Amino acid sequence: MDVPSWVWALTVVGIVAMLAFDFVFHVRKAHVPTLREAAVWSATYVGIALLFGVGVFVFGGSTAGGEYFAGYVTEKALSVDNLFVFLIIMGSFAVPREDQQKVLLFGIVFSLLARTGFILIGAALINQFAWVFYLFGLILVLTAGNMLKKQTGGDSHDEGDNLVVKLARKFLRTSEHFDGDKLFTVENGKRVLTPMLLVMVAIGGTDILFALDSIPAIFGLTESTFIVFTATAFSLLGLRQLFFLIDGLLDRLIYLSYGLAAILGFIGVKLILHALHENNLGFINGGEPVEVTEISTGVSLGVILVVLVVTVVASLVSKKGKAQTAVANARRHATAYLDLGYTADLAERERVFSRLVAEGEQIKSLGPKYRAAIKDEPELLALIEEARRRHDEATPDSQSVAVPGPLR
Repeated sequence: MDVPSWVWALTVVGIVAMLAFDFVFHVRKAHVPTLREAAVWSATYVGIALLFGVGVFVFGGSTAGGEYFAGYVTEKALSVDNLFVFLIIMGSFAVPREDQQKVLLFGIVFSLLARTGFILIGAALINQFAWVFYLFGLILVLTAGNMLKKQTGGDSHDEGDNLVVKLARKFLRTSEHFDGDKLFTVENGKRVLTPMLLVMVAIGGTDILFALDSIPAIFGLTESTFIVFTATAFSLLGLRQLFFLIDGLLDRLIYLSYGLAAILGFIGVKLILHALHENNLGFINGGEPVEVTEISTGVSLGVILVVLVVTVVASLVSKKGKAQTAVANARRHATAYLDLGYTADLAERERVFSRLVAEGEQIKSLGPKYRAAIKDEPELLALIEEARRRHDEATPDSQSVAVPGPLR
């Protein structure tokens, strides 16, 4: 796909303009986005991405259009999985709810810059060395295996305490408390960093790790640098709004990582088959191409969509998913309600408490099998009881949290 330089320029300017618009009109003034705001803007950015894909289909042809949509869907799914880690990191740093938008937007911008660098490096390597397809394929297959290992080992989404976070905590001295969304503050007459900068460093560093499987995955679907860049960029745009839209459902997607592992493994095999078809390594078939069946873009898009639909639907109807979501959200909302620094918005605090009440009822309705699987029962009970006590003190006429019987 031959893309004129002026198309590249307009595309980059458009993406930068959307990021600037997001900052000026949504993030600069700290606030907690409403569900309606998050839904409208999430739909808007998805709509823009789809319209761009239609343009690629019309002007670039059906092959280019199929590659764009396959890349966009894959990158969007990987981005949603990344939201788990963002949630853990912001929770570990106790980022105030009003300031989470700024952290997320920084993460998106940094991720776009980091992935653009990886895209340029990957494109240069592919143009010079055909064997890079073997490397990318191996990376994806190993990544898929690692994701499955984490799931079966019950250690999924533990990246909140990864190496980047540990190094950031060790080498960046910060104040103990946030000062709004400021990156620097003054304590005892000295200028120091705030935890806001620390969490941005942690998320930015984690984004680099995400790119190691994200970029090889999309290069497994297309070799067009323009399509790789735009599909990646549009998958990141709107991610901030999506975070607030599906915040309560993140823990519900218990099978998403299995689906992503299957997709990455599938693309990894596709890359290896393509590498064999283009083979020039002397120790493989004497340096001659190997006659293998290559997987078409249409088949790739179909497999990706089917796997995602199956895993998402299975997650939403799963009783285990409902139990895990209720418990995880109850613990998170109780902790948030007890943290006076979490938000100064009284309406947001009441929303958090209302969610906690609903989650207490949901836990109560679970079957014995799933209630028995709740970890740290005394700790969760203490959090819920303390949240109920504080809320009753603040609003004596309010309804108490419904604590599930098996937790008592």
